[in-house]
Amino acid sequence: MSMFRRVQRGAGRVTVQEAASRTGHGSAAKGTAHAVLLDVRESDEWHAGHAPRAVHLPLSALAAGAGLPPHAQARPLIVICRSGTRSRQAAELLAARGAAAVDVIGGMSGWAKAGLPVVDARGERGAVA
Repeated sequence: MSMFRRVQRGAGRVTVQEAASRTGHGSAAKGTAHAVLLDVRESDEWHAGHAPRAVHLPLSALAAGAGLPPHAQARPLIVICRSGTRSRQAAELLAARGAAAVDVIGGMSGWAKAGLPVVDARGERGAVA
């Protein structure tokens, strides 16, 4: 018997390009997406700019016990924030609750730099705040 206890791995991480592909935002992924892009930034950040079709659930609400919206339940989750710090925390929290969750390396800043779409609360061109 080993004296080292096996450590369970936490949530994984994906690149912006992989996140786009898994959620249907990439050019080759149209019609094949099954994962949900879950944006855990606060409301003011979300309203300034987010990925189209993303689901909004701030980390503060998630940490307080809020559940996922029905259309995001029982689906793989790609968690995103501005830079990747909050999304990593949220993905770990969701994974501990039994969800299949990974976070996006580089967050929405990396998303926008990669030329992926960002819309504001009105559906017009948005900016990452």
